[in-house]
Amino acid sequence: MKKQPDENHREKQRQQALEIKERLHRIRNKILVMSGKGGVGKSSVAAYLSVMLARRGYRVGLMDVDLHGPSIPHILGLKGELRPGRQGGKMRPVSYLPTLEVMSIEALMGDKDAATIWRGPLKGGVIKQFIADIEWMDLDYMIIDSPPGTGDEPLTVAQTIPDAKALIVTTPQEISLADVRKSINFCRQVKMEILGMVENMSGLACPHCGKIIDVFKTNGGRVTAERENLNLLGSLPLEPEVVQSSDMGHTAVLENDQRPYTQAFDRIVDEIEHVLAAGEKPAQGTMAG
Repeated sequence: MKKQPDENHREKQRQQALEIKERLHRIRNKILVMSGKGGVGKSSVAAYLSVMLARRGYRVGLMDVDLHGPSIPHILGLKGELRPGRQGGKMRPVSYLPTLEVMSIEALMGDKDAATIWRGPLKGGVIKQFIADIEWMDLDYMIIDSPPGTGDEPLTVAQTIPDAKALIVTTPQEISLADVRKSINFCRQVKMEILGMVENMSGLACPHCGKIIDVFKTNGGRVTAERENLNLLGSLPLEPEVVQSSDMGHTAVLENDQRPYTQAFDRIVDEIEHVLAAGEKPAQGTMAG
């Protein structure tokens, strides 16, 4: 007796759920990089975190689930293509470094400038395919870059990857911090652990005297982290060379160990390693006091 269409659909869903579970079992740490608003450098933090972890010898997967405005391929200057997988119908992600694989919707689109006009259920299905139908290597870290806000993409990640931990990116000014609080509340509602916060664009080093200029405001990220009982993993200075590097699609600036930005990022990676390797439970975002 032939299966009815609804039964076939349910069987495909069950099979996909099994494949997702098996794939996630082979990934040690999953980190969702999110922000309450755009323009805070979230994708750059996700890309550079992946590169620096890979350069420390970890096996890293970078999954870009910003389906409407993927930035990861541009930040990394990604040139590779998806490769046929070992199993029929599966694909392997783009190889960026020997221990860094990348997946973005742009790798599937012929026209890089085409608009992605999708509703929620379709977007959720694509994200699940990024896990089930992509043959990632066994990973120490999967870094997930989501679009700004608390919409379909981060919700799908929270539901599909229940042990993912959030890394929330902000800048010091109040308008960014107000949106960050929405991200914190989102994590509380979906029961996602919060690894910590990263304050980006935290002061500009004067190219002449080296003095730090507070372009936006001082210690906004630290005050918010303390108020919300969260880890402030670190602060990243605003450096024009880093911005230019991102626009040009290369990460050579991360190779300069004397650069303040690189040193600050190294400390952030140290803190992430410490929290995860020590088996400490990240803060849940509960209110202090």
